[in-house]
Amino acid sequence: MSGASVVCTNLSFSWPDDTPVVQDLSFAVGPGRTGLVAPNGSGKSTLLRLLAGELRPSAGSVTVDGVLGHLPQTLPLTAGLTAAEVLGVAEVIRAIDAVESGDVDERHFTTIGDDWDIEERTRDRLDRLGLGHLALDRDLGTLSGGQIVSLGLAGQLLRRPDVLLLDEPTNNLDRDARHRLYDALDDFHGCLLLVSHDRELLDRTDRIAELDRGGLHFFGGNFTAYEEAVRAGQEAAERTVRSAEQELKREKRELQQARERAERRQSNAARNLKNAGLPKIFAGTMKRGAQEAAGRSGQVHAGRVGEARARLDEAERGLREEQRIVVELPDTQVPAGRTLFLGERLRVRLGGRELFADPGADLTVRGPERIALTGSNGSGKSTLLRLIDGSLAPDGGTVRRAEDRIARLSQRLDLLDPDRTVAENFAASAPERPEAERMNLLARFLFRGAGAHLPVGLLSGGERLRATLACVLCADPAPHLLLLDEPTNNLDLVSVGRLESALTAYRGAFVVVSHDERFLERIGVTRRLHLSDGGLREAAVPVAT
Repeated sequence: MSGASVVCTNLSFSWPDDTPVVQDLSFAVGPGRTGLVAPNGSGKSTLLRLLAGELRPSAGSVTVDGVLGHLPQTLPLTAGLTAAEVLGVAEVIRAIDAVESGDVDERHFTTIGDDWDIEERTRDRLDRLGLGHLALDRDLGTLSGGQIVSLGLAGQLLRRPDVLLLDEPTNNLDRDARHRLYDALDDFHGCLLLVSHDRELLDRTDRIAELDRGGLHFFGGNFTAYEEAVRAGQEAAERTVRSAEQELKREKRELQQARERAERRQSNAARNLKNAGLPKIFAGTMKRGAQEAAGRSGQVHAGRVGEARARLDEAERGLREEQRIVVELPDTQVPAGRTLFLGERLRVRLGGRELFADPGADLTVRGPERIALTGSNGSGKSTLLRLIDGSLAPDGGTVRRAEDRIARLSQRLDLLDPDRTVAENFAASAPERPEAERMNLLARFLFRGAGAHLPVGLLSGGERLRATLACVLCADPAPHLLLLDEPTNNLDLVSVGRLESALTAYRGAFVVVSHDERFLERIGVTRRLHLSDGGLREAAVPVAT
């Protein structure tokens, strides 16, 4: 794998509405671990799809040296496939089964190639990623988002790629699954290019590539070193801007003073000429000379002001632009004693297995509770949220809920119609809001102008999450109970901070599923429930430090 690489030459790509994503981009990435970072919506996922050949560039070329593997962040949205199909081993296993049953058709041997040990390698890879129990005919619809991501990674590694592209590979993964992924990537020695907001994963990289203003800039070292370099660069740029601002003020002041001196000289000269009694022709000549001298002086100072303004403009271009979402939740207040959801002895069967242990799960949500729902991947957290909002009917037990005032953010981000635009989806969730108000709210989630009219199916994971957040959090009527399933997935760190602030100020109730303990601590969780071994148990709330 020593020669594994990706080379882009003058790469350009725009969406069908001519919105540019990358323009004339050239770079090369060789062996080692490279983290690709940028704010949400900057084009990271699109760039990976271009490298993988899923999108065709409008200009330029992509050259990949070696076998390519690509794990997209949209894999949890996939439906109707089995585990074997996601792993890419279904056809080979069917061919091996056919040969072992006596069918010696040549096409079976062609399909198998050198992969006679595919089942053993598959089981070994699944074991290493914590999925050893998984049946290969299991349907993806019965798996959690974290299990699907781990399954997708196993499938890519089974291909023995030289170049591996990973898009948010730790999304939805619990802590144990994340560390199994870290270990698997430590064993990969080809060219790895990954998009992630996971600090711990990015700190395992050899270099950081930042996609900024259409260019790719490389920083040696891990994410911590990158942050230090960016901070130092930003501080230097801010000093340069302050210096340029002071210079511009000084030049403007000197220009004004020069004008005032010239006016005084002209006034004094006019009085002196009048008192001297010189002929008019001589007086006019001297007056014009004084005016021309004042004009030349003014032009010099005006030129200096223009140069100072240009230096300030150049300095400001050196500042980093940060686009931040503005999350303002509705002013919802829920009485402390009101029951928003009551579920007793809830039973659910998924993939042929009972999800909750006998006699079933009991859950009550009252008033403005702030509940964190934790548990390992596949334990049933997302399923429980679907029971709460009514999108899934239990196979047993009783349910009572506050109708029409529950909003859920799905981990799979599948609540929006992919064929409709962001604005159309938002209008469907808040039909009573005036259009101008809707567009203003969308702008707060960074959907401005043409961006609000892009089909949801064309959005990156981060953009899709922002669109879904807008529709869920700004729904009309305002929700009394928010169900948030991994809400920080795909969000950049600045946007996570804004979401934390909004949830802290929210006066309704919420149940949030997250593996991010720092996030849970900051949103003021008052109650924790833990799902394990089919049981839902109260857990202690850690004391904030």
